Amino acid sequence: MLVLAIVQLPPILVLGPIAFWYFSVADGMPATIFLIYAFIVSMSDAFLKPMLLGRGVDTPMLVILIGAIGGAIGYGIVGLFIGSVVLALGYEIFTAWMAPDELPEAPRKTETAEA
Repeated sequence: MLVLAIVQLPPILVLGPIAFWYFSVADGMPATIFLIYAFIVSMSDAFLKPMLLGRGVDTPMLVILIGAIGGAIGYGIVGLFIGSVVLALGYEIFTAWMAPDELPEAPRKTETAEA
């Protein structure tokens, strides 16, 4: 699932075959509930992923992935989230620091003549 998520493919590619396999080894009701759950997860992934990943940050996915893996290795489950946030912030700060100064000119104050 992690590889499919990185490649931006839907989770139904993994959950669909698992749901059909589950029909062969379990009763009908739990298998049907799992199939409905897999369908809901896949449909919610279709609109939640663009909404949550495209929140105005132009950080490459590779930077976020490296941060998540490094954080998970260093700090466990909490590091999975902290590592990607810290590395993404570091990347954005670094790119802003290396960008040429393109600050807009401040508006000039006009002096009024008082008589």
